[in-house]
Amino acid sequence: MRVTGALRREIDRPLSIAIGFFDGLHLGHQDILRTTRRMRKPGWRSGVLSFSNHPLSYLRPGSEPALLATPQERLDRFASAGIEECFFVPFDERVAQLSPAEFLDVLTSALGVRAVAVGETFRFGHKRAGDVALMRERLSGENVSVTAVPSVTFDGERISSTRIRALVRDGDMERAEAMLGYEYELRGVVEIGAGRGHGLGFPTANLRVSEKLLPRDGVYAGIARYDGRDYATLISIGTNPQFGGSERSVEAWLRDFRASIYGRELSLRALRFLREQSVFASPEDLVAQMRRDLEAVAYPSFQ
Repeated sequence: MRVTGALRREIDRPLSIAIGFFDGLHLGHQDILRTTRRMRKPGWRSGVLSFSNHPLSYLRPGSEPALLATPQERLDRFASAGIEECFFVPFDERVAQLSPAEFLDVLTSALGVRAVAVGETFRFGHKRAGDVALMRERLSGENVSVTAVPSVTFDGERISSTRIRALVRDGDMERAEAMLGYEYELRGVVEIGAGRGHGLGFPTANLRVSEKLLPRDGVYAGIARYDGRDYATLISIGTNPQFGGSERSVEAWLRDFRASIYGRELSLRALRFLREQSVFASPEDLVAQMRRDLEAVAYPSFQ
């Protein structure tokens, strides 16, 4: 997949394009990408127009939501969906001030778009003044087809990134993943921690996770992947109240794992909430609870 941060391309081949922020690439977003590919004609290419930062980070700094996917994860999923070109541009003053007419002119004149796929609630242009009806009206004379992809529902309600974020915050990973269509993943570099896990007999990997929404504080069963291999894992997310912590952290104990992996990348997925973080009367009581937690990850490591 070719990625560019500019709203311009060599118009050597017409483009069928999907437009949106696509946080999380949930089942509804996946429908839009599939529609984009189906709309191609022989000799055309498929593309995505998205933003490297959430629009609210420019429009109302500090109010933007924590994201379900890092920028790199979104790019990876665009590529996995078979998208050939990605216009991954910063949402800044230049973009925010585009009128609906100017935005549509970028599509046709600068990008060579001949087909557009968007969600049925899509809005565009300065102050979100444009909608699908306006897009169809303005582009019909340019011989550009516009498809508004119906929303996908789950339990009778429209799937949205906002709805999924609420489930992740609640630690309801099974329902969140049902709407995402894949396992939610936390990926980061292993850092040196306080070393308390070693003293308790449960050495943990302290994971630096950035740019991504963490599930609610608590203890989870999950799967860790390191160097191409999966391990049954016990995961703690939170401030570590047993030892008076104040900053949220992610720690993982990997079953049947002994290597030192400081500075290496580790990924965690298939998180399933077990219990709240708690303060125990003694370190011995904490260890006893951790041994009970291990019943959720009692199966051996697997390839």
